[in-house]
Amino acid sequence: MVTISTSRAGGGGEEDRSGPALVELCREAGVEARLEVVADDRVEIAAVLRRLADQEDVRFVFTTGGTGLTADDVTPEATLDVIDREAPGFAETIRQESRRHTPLGILTRGVSGVRGRTLIVNLPGSPKGVRESWPVLEPTLRHAAQTLERD
Repeated sequence: MVTISTSRAGGGGEEDRSGPALVELCREAGVEARLEVVADDRVEIAAVLRRLADQEDVRFVFTTGGTGLTADDVTPEATLDVIDREAPGFAETIRQESRRHTPLGILTRGVSGVRGRTLIVNLPGSPKGVRESWPVLEPTLRHAAQTLERD
C-alpha cells in the first residue's frame, strides 16, 4: 500500500488514516500488506511503483491519495507512466461505487493497470473512500493473482 501525501511524507500534516485502513482490510482478506508514504511527486510516485513491481515483485500495489483535481494530485499520471497496460474495470467500478455514496465520487481520477505481474490500483485518499472501494477489489484478488502468475 502506498499513501500519496507530501505533508505526510515530510512527517507533517494529519495522521494518515487511509493507508492503515487499507492495510487492515488487506490483512483481513489474507493479503500480506505493508505501508509506504510518498510525496505528491510524479517522478517519486512512479519510482516507488516501479520498485515494488520490478524489484520487490509484489502482486498488488494499492495507492491512496493523489487522485483529485488539485495541481499536485498526480497519482494517476504517475501510474500511467509505469503500467504496461490498463485494467480499467477496477477504476471505473470504484468510481461507480463512490458515486452511490457521494456525488463527489465522480471527481476521483484514479486509474488501474498492470506492470509485469503487478496490478496497480489507485484508490481515494480517505478512509471512507478506501472502505467503499474495497468491496470492488476484494472479490477479485485471488483470481487476479492467479492470472498474473501465468506466462
